[in-house]
Amino acid sequence: MTQVSGATQAPAAAPAPSLFAGPAPLGLVAFGMTTLLLSTINTGIIPATSTPIVLALAIPFGGACQVVAGFVAFRNGAHFAATAFTAYGAFWFSFVFINTLFGAELPKDPTPMLGLYAMGWGLFTAYMTVASLAGTKAVTVVFALLTLTFVALGIGFWGHDAPGASWTQIGGILGLATAAAAIYTSFADVSNAVFGRTVLPV
Repeated sequence: MTQVSGATQAPAAAPAPSLFAGPAPLGLVAFGMTTLLLSTINTGIIPATSTPIVLALAIPFGGACQVVAGFVAFRNGAHFAATAFTAYGAFWFSFVFINTLFGAELPKDPTPMLGLYAMGWGLFTAYMTVASLAGTKAVTVVFALLTLTFVALGIGFWGHDAPGASWTQIGGILGLATAAAAIYTSFADVSNAVFGRTVLPV
């Protein structure tokens, strides 16, 4: 106990430790792994008949795990991470819906709307790239590459490119680079957290 101006004052209580871990490693690897699989199809490395495997991963990992990471980020007061993980988790759910539940409802030629869909995500990612400049360089690299990926895929849709052709192939290559950057950043974040020091630069 301490005496201040004749009054007895109790020492301040130590803040309670947070029960929530940092969501970034989970959110980044969930996005990176799902993007990796889809990009192998867009590049033409894997045939488009393998799309159901992407959909099966997109629901529990790319979608659900990112939404969980986003909600934890909301709880932690991390505006950027909360917005990014929740939004891209919803992106993967919408990707699944387009290819399953609402596939039969698509017009005969869905490429104009799909091109706009990709460009809309490119716009969102572009302004998130600007916001990412306040954080680590590794995250900025992920968002910059993802912006270019969406733009290339949007052009590919408007050009009626098949997977492995022209702008869709370029988008696939950029997607592979995006996936690699996201997985590396996840690896660095979780390694630095568990070792309590900078093991890998971000």
